[in-house]
Amino acid sequence: MALAPARWHHRGMPTIALLLASNVFMTLAWYWHLKGGMAKPLLLVIMMSWGIAFFEYCLAVPANRMGYASGWSAGQLKIVQEAIALTVFGAFMVLYLGEPLGWRHLGAFVCLMGAVAFLFAGRS
Repeated sequence: MALAPARWHHRGMPTIALLLASNVFMTLAWYWHLKGGMAKPLLLVIMMSWGIAFFEYCLAVPANRMGYASGWSAGQLKIVQEAIALTVFGAFMVLYLGEPLGWRHLGAFVCLMGAVAFLFAGRS
């Protein structure tokens, strides 16, 4: 189902907002323990991460249902989720872990944005 650009923007924003929020939770669930949590027992870290990931699922599942109902394909939903995940992770990596971004990070992001463009080409 092809959507007009203005309708895509309007109908896609709740999906993107929910995917963004869900990726914040997932990034925390997967990586929070790398700084300051390495001494914690692995089983405790896994249980805490599952608790955080629960909220990710509470946001990601409705986001995907809404996006699919709005005419996005499963491939489009997945590639947008990956682009958002790398964006969120990049910010987390710099702000929380204190790791620098380099030219390879930018190159990977540009390639991923190309993948997004390929899956959405002709769908506006």
